[in-house]
Amino acid sequence: MPRHFLTGTELTGDELAAVLDRALALKADPLGSRALAGRTIALVFEHPSTRTRVSFEAGIVELGGHPLVLRPNELQLSRGESIRDTAQVLSRHAAAIGLRTGSERTLAELAEHATVPVVNMLSPDHHPCQALADLMTMREAFGAIAGRRLAYVGDGNNVARSLALVGALAGVAVTVAAPDGYQLDAGAGAHLTDDPASAATGADVLYTDVWVSMGDDEATADARRAALAPYRLDDALLDRAAPGAFALHCLPAHPGEEITAEVLYGKRQRIWDQAENRRHAQKALLESLVPPVE
Repeated sequence: MPRHFLTGTELTGDELAAVLDRALALKADPLGSRALAGRTIALVFEHPSTRTRVSFEAGIVELGGHPLVLRPNELQLSRGESIRDTAQVLSRHAAAIGLRTGSERTLAELAEHATVPVVNMLSPDHHPCQALADLMTMREAFGAIAGRRLAYVGDGNNVARSLALVGALAGVAVTVAAPDGYQLDAGAGAHLTDDPASAATGADVLYTDVWVSMGDDEATADARRAALAPYRLDDALLDRAAPGAFALHCLPAHPGEEITAEVLYGKRQRIWDQAENRRHAQKALLESLVPPVE
């Protein structure tokens, strides 16, 4: 049976630590592995993408593989072919399948019927590849990260959920500060509050994401911005954090909304390292999931 990566919790704590160790090694030597030499990885994108597409494509090439980028309107999915049949066909040609989707059901059905590993490149409820890069960025900064505190401020979305779930495997304590109606569900395991100042106090990392994401109703965008305005990541919030704390953002950013330009482009952030680390973390993940050619 293939091993999928859908929520991040498919890994044990030790396996996650090994992936992060390997990611740091691959960053130090980007062309040091040919684990995917002669292999094809199918990447199915239902939505536009910058970091996910670029990081997966570049990383697969660095591992010696071929990234096969596919969009639904280029597949028979657009004419009614089933996810089951698509999974069967892609599994015969690719060593793994990545999916960026607006449907948890589509992700689950693809994983059910694929005979190769399926990687969640983003879904409505989860963004585990982003969480890998986030934890890798913390490892770069701090070394050991067990016991570190991360405060997420803003919309309790898929990124917040993955930080809570995958962070727990690494021993990182995640607090999510969000207003009523935008808070993360309690089942993710994060500490929940509606007070961004208390969440930030003493934290090692402050994290945020856009207030209006893909799939959100544009008719409610103004209401979302109004509700989330007190949760902006700015220098005053960073001043409450622990000495040496820094800001993270999964991007794209809207300076002046969820984060100030001063933080986004300033010296107290590792956001651009974080964006690069998507590539290295995903390379380590693919090495761990795709069986070697016998």
